[in-house]
Amino acid sequence: MENEHLTFADFLSYISRNQGLLWEYFIQHITMVVIGLGLAFIVGVPLGILCSKSKWAAKIILFITNILQVVPSLAMLVVLMLWMGLGTKTVMVGLFLYSLNPIARNTYVGLKQVDPSYLESGKGIGMSPFQMLVKVRFPLALTYILSGLRIAAVIAIGVVTIAPLVGGGGLGREIYAGLNSNNSLRIFAGAIPAAVLAIVADLVLGMLQRKMDLAKRKSASAAPSPVKMQNIN
Repeated sequence: MENEHLTFADFLSYISRNQGLLWEYFIQHITMVVIGLGLAFIVGVPLGILCSKSKWAAKIILFITNILQVVPSLAMLVVLMLWMGLGTKTVMVGLFLYSLNPIARNTYVGLKQVDPSYLESGKGIGMSPFQMLVKVRFPLALTYILSGLRIAAVIAIGVVTIAPLVGGGGLGREIYAGLNSNNSLRIFAGAIPAAVLAIVADLVLGMLQRKMDLAKRKSASAAPSPVKMQNIN
């Protein structure tokens, strides 16, 4: 196929003619990311809580999850493929392992940074350790936890693009099909939606993270408006 004279109209035409297949790849891409991230969130948050309770647990858990994350994504998927075989399940397990570190680490950091005065106030009104965790520490750590989820989501969306190498689906199939056939339209049709998906995930989770920042909300509500300041003067 000649790629020298491709235009944006050619790209839109290709998308229109193959929208059913591309939509299927897009759904597969999101499904793998959501399941992998969901499992990592379910396991990573309790691990972060455990880290905040014990220094030894923190050292061991963060050391192991850090090693998992520094392993190149392709190498991890290939090792998992040798154990679990080809397919989507291998990709989702890889995403789960890859996402553990940012979620567990940010949960740990978020719980440790809570102002001691809040904890003293909770103790003062007779809260149990579980109530302190659920009603005081966890809400104040939410912005950090969402930050970890945001980092993990962007990484996961990128990692899924190499899923076809281990038998997975997703938008990576279109990218590799384009590379194999020297078809730029297929490469763009896979790469552009994957990039947009990562940007949208980052923006949405970033917005949610800012909304959950209790400290900023509290300072904003406490700050007097300019009108009130003028009235006071």
